[in-house]
Amino acid sequence: MEAFLKEFGDYYGYPDGPKNIQEIRDTEFKRLDKGVVYLDHAGSTLYSELQMEYIFKDFTSNVFGNPHSQSDISSATSDLIADARHQVLEYFNASPEDYSCLFTSGATAALKLVGETFPWTQDSNFLYTMENHNSVLGIREYALAQGASACAVDIEEAANQPGQLTNSGPSIKVKHRAVQMRNTSKLQKEESRGNAYNLFAFPSECNFSGLRFNLDLVKLMKENTETVLQGSPFSKSKRWMVLIDAAKGCATLPPDLSEYPADFVVLSFYKLFGYPTGLGALLVRNDAAKLLKKTYFSGGTVAASIADIDFVKRRERVEEFFEDGSASFLSIAAIRHGFKLLKSLTPSAIWMHTTSLSIYVKKKLQALRHGNGAAVCVLYGSENLELSSHKSGPTVTFNLKRPDGSWFGYLEVEKLASLSGIQLRTGCFCNPGACAKYLELSHSELRSNVEAGHICWDDNDVINGKPTGAVRVSFGYMSTFEDAKKFIDFIISSFASPPKKTGNGTVVSGRFPQLPSEDLESKESFPSHYLKSITVYPIKSCAGFSVIRWPLCRTGLLHDREWMVQGLTGEILTQKKVPEMSLIKTFIDLEEGLLSVESSRCEDKLHIRIKSDSYNPRNDEFDSHANMYALLLIMCCLTSAACNKFDFGCRLENRNEETRINRWFTNAIGRQCKLLRYSSSTSKDCLNRNKSPGLCRDLESNINFANEAQFLLISEESVADLNRRLEAKDEDYKRAHEKLNPHRFRPNLVISGGEPYGEDKWKTVKIGDNHFTSLGGCNRCQMINISNEAGLVKKSNEPLTTLASYRRVKGKILFGTLLRYEIDEKRQCWIGVGEEVNPDIE
Repeated sequence: MEAFLKEFGDYYGYPDGPKNIQEIRDTEFKRLDKGVVYLDHAGSTLYSELQMEYIFKDFTSNVFGNPHSQSDISSATSDLIADARHQVLEYFNASPEDYSCLFTSGATAALKLVGETFPWTQDSNFLYTMENHNSVLGIREYALAQGASACAVDIEEAANQPGQLTNSGPSIKVKHRAVQMRNTSKLQKEESRGNAYNLFAFPSECNFSGLRFNLDLVKLMKENTETVLQGSPFSKSKRWMVLIDAAKGCATLPPDLSEYPADFVVLSFYKLFGYPTGLGALLVRNDAAKLLKKTYFSGGTVAASIADIDFVKRRERVEEFFEDGSASFLSIAAIRHGFKLLKSLTPSAIWMHTTSLSIYVKKKLQALRHGNGAAVCVLYGSENLELSSHKSGPTVTFNLKRPDGSWFGYLEVEKLASLSGIQLRTGCFCNPGACAKYLELSHSELRSNVEAGHICWDDNDVINGKPTGAVRVSFGYMSTFEDAKKFIDFIISSFASPPKKTGNGTVVSGRFPQLPSEDLESKESFPSHYLKSITVYPIKSCAGFSVIRWPLCRTGLLHDREWMVQGLTGEILTQKKVPEMSLIKTFIDLEEGLLSVESSRCEDKLHIRIKSDSYNPRNDEFDSHANMYALLLIMCCLTSAACNKFDFGCRLENRNEETRINRWFTNAIGRQCKLLRYSSSTSKDCLNRNKSPGLCRDLESNINFANEAQFLLISEESVADLNRRLEAKDEDYKRAHEKLNPHRFRPNLVISGGEPYGEDKWKTVKIGDNHFTSLGGCNRCQMINISNEAGLVKKSNEPLTTLASYRRVKGKILFGTLLRYEIDEKRQCWIGVGEEVNPDIE
């Protein structure tokens, strides 16, 4: 802290403000005292508790009415909306004589309004910087549909001082990429170019890299187009209008529209001060507004209309002409309290405070090295790390590398950060141009990634050895040095490899580092392996039941994960979404052919007849025409874009029975749902991590609703080693928690004997007379942090955090081994507790 203040003390913490940063955190963000480090302010900043108190007091002390009514209350609401418009204009130093403020549902809606009303012709051009949000890119659909051209451009800035337009030459050049046209037969005539309106769009700050664009672009494009576009097919085009996407940048350095008179500026208020969401604005120059062509009219935008003939007279004021329907007047009433907060701190002080933190983090990441000297971090858009340069906002975007130069997946970073209480953002942040540019992804690579199934928000963070996105941390006005320090400490402890040690230090044995030998229990030799327990989980994510002996079938243990609970919108419900599912107990009576389910929330047990004529392991397809669910999985080729979903076909002849079962589960988990049963014995697909259909590692056998494989095997010795690590790590944890039971990890098979993690090296294993193939380690998620103690569901960061410290391999946290059963078609197969376990080690 002392070193940080020595460099940034004049900028950090609002030294000249009404409150310093510590007072702000202590009085207005007490909810962050619970260990949360919030570093996604580029996505949405946080609202102040004091701000919300003012809003609540305002709402509970006053009455607001629809501004389209004529009552006193409605008139007062209209005045409040007018005052809010002036506040927005004032924030951007925009004169009401030159600009109007239109309220929208957000920055995206404001951009859409510009796109659909802009006076496009076949001679128009839409230029936009590569670093633009998808919501800006979407405008090109309107342009191309009207026969206009569209083109992405790169901004090249010379070493001239900011604000210097043209002396010996222009300081800014616009370099165009491929021109896009749908009307390929059109030929622009030079004489027609002067009549067409053209649009140039850029962000005040890139939401991917934090790079701030030179606002001189506004005047250059409007006044010196031929020079700045020299060498491009657009240099002769006139009548350029400029759009600034200020959604990201206006929280710290809002564009001064008196100096940079852009035609359109868009913003969202939740990016400024956290609340309200669902409200944004379009600032439009009044002369530009007159050129926009609006087709639709609605309540509030017409002065008069006649229902049965083609007659309408529209209102003339800009706001009334464009704002369809009743304004979101309660949300608009709330923004004055946000502006009051920003005004007390001032945007310039917020910029200095937040940027000091981002530069500190960038410098620390840039200097970070592995034990072998290799750089840990690759930063994007961070060439200039001087706070006075105004070149970047409070955003740090990066990827991390291993000592051998391969990439850590950004999802691994996000997963481990979450375990440490750090909330950040990963991916491309809806900015595909900046993402491709900084990650150096070619068009062929981008297309290949899509053809391989990669889409936004999926799990494919590294494809063909290259990252498909990045990690982003961003700071807000309430962020602190402690937040930044905790983040840096997390990166160092989780991703920076120290020099290898020997002797009493860390020893790498096999694929995973182990505890020093003195920390392990003293054993002259490890006993032979045997099967300690068998657990069947009939319903995915519900509690299972233990058995002494159980039949095997093509899908693993008979009836294991043969049912699942589905929400009304089609999502698969698991303990990660509904932890209370762990309280639902299950049992199957093979003799009676009954599945019994019970919950403390339901008075009666639920009995479902599974109607199995026998439990012959070679006959695992059951009659679906009695009082039960039959689930038909319609699988399709995952490489086909048209087949990216699978359909659940569910039919029940007895509707009363269906209603009874659905009602029971709805009561048990506290939300509307239904129970589905798997009935296919031919599919080789399984559910991936986001619970959509996907191919798992077990491609040679059938599975039911398991995530990855038929069986999960856990070793008692491995669990014991994990318990020792937990106890050694945290005495408070030792006092507050009982030792972990192997069943915390929801295994089908628990073995005893052998050495900790010896199962990592297994190739195949024989249990009794049955043969299994190892499919590798099980990738663990936060579900193992959910515990059921005395009928109460509790969540913590353990044991996943500790496992992450020593069981991470290529982005996965492995614990337990996945197995595939090699079915013997010649005999009925059972597996029993006490049977000897004989592994074939690699």
